[in-house]
Amino acid sequence: MTTPPLSDRSFGRIAGLMHAAVGLSFTPNKKPLMSSRLASRVQHLGLQGFDDYAALLESPDDGGEFQMAVDLLTTNETYFFREPAHFALLQAELQRTRPQQLKVWSAASSFGDEAYSTAMLLADLQAQGTIGADWSVLGTDISERVLQSATQAIYPAERLREVDARRLKRYCLRGEGESEGLVQVCESLRRQVRFGQLNLCAPVDEVGPFDVIFLRNVLIYFDPPTKSAVVDRVLSRLRPGGLFFLGTAEGRVPCNTPLTVLAPGAYRKGRAQ
Repeated sequence: MTTPPLSDRSFGRIAGLMHAAVGLSFTPNKKPLMSSRLASRVQHLGLQGFDDYAALLESPDDGGEFQMAVDLLTTNETYFFREPAHFALLQAELQRTRPQQLKVWSAASSFGDEAYSTAMLLADLQAQGTIGADWSVLGTDISERVLQSATQAIYPAERLREVDARRLKRYCLRGEGESEGLVQVCESLRRQVRFGQLNLCAPVDEVGPFDVIFLRNVLIYFDPPTKSAVVDRVLSRLRPGGLFFLGTAEGRVPCNTPLTVLAPGAYRKGRAQ
C-alpha cells in the first residue's frame, strides 16, 4: 500500500507538535524530509495516512511513537573527529593549561562519535602527562535510539576514517567473521564516557558544570529564538573561561552570554568579573 502524500495540514500538525514538545523547527521546505523520514512508520503501523499518524502523535497513549518520530527526524550523518580543527584547538588549549581535572559535555552526541573522539584525545593527553587522570565525557541526546547505540560503541569502520592507525590500535577492536567491517571502542575508553537523555529545550541544571562543551550540528533543527535560548541554556553549564564549540557552518548564534571568538565555530566563555 502506498502512503498518501503528506498534506500541508498534516505537516503543520506534526511540525507544531515537534516545536511545542522539543523545540524542533520544521519550515515548509522541510516537508519532503519529513515525508521521507516518516512514511515508513505510517506504512509499518498500517495507518491510512499522515493525518492518522499526526493523531497518534497527539495521543497521550502513543506507544512511544512520538520518540520514534523524533529519532527519525533528527538523525544526521556523523563520524569520528568531524571538524578536526576543533580537536586541534582543544589539544593546544589543554597543552597550554595542563588541567588536572576536566569535564567535557557533548550536548548533541547522536551516536557517540564526537564523545568517543574527545575521549581518545583526552586519553592520549593523559598518557603524555599533559592532563590529569580525573577527566570524563558526558554525551546527551534527545533520541533514546542513538543513545543505546552510543553505549554499545559499535560502528562501521568507515565512520572512523579520520582516526589514525595508532589510535585505532590503542582504543578500538576490529570485528571478525560476521562482524567484519565493524569496530568497537574498547572498554577502558568506554568507562570514561557516559550517556544520558536530555532535552536541550528544557532545564539542564542537573548536568555540569563543564570545562568544554560541544554543541555542534544540532542548532539547524531550531528556529532563531529557540537557538538563542538553547545556546544560553547550555552556556550556563560552562565554567567561565571554558571552551565552547558550534558547527563551523552554523555561524555565531546571537546569545546573551559573553563569548570570545577563537576560530570558526570555537569560542571562549567570558570570564567572571
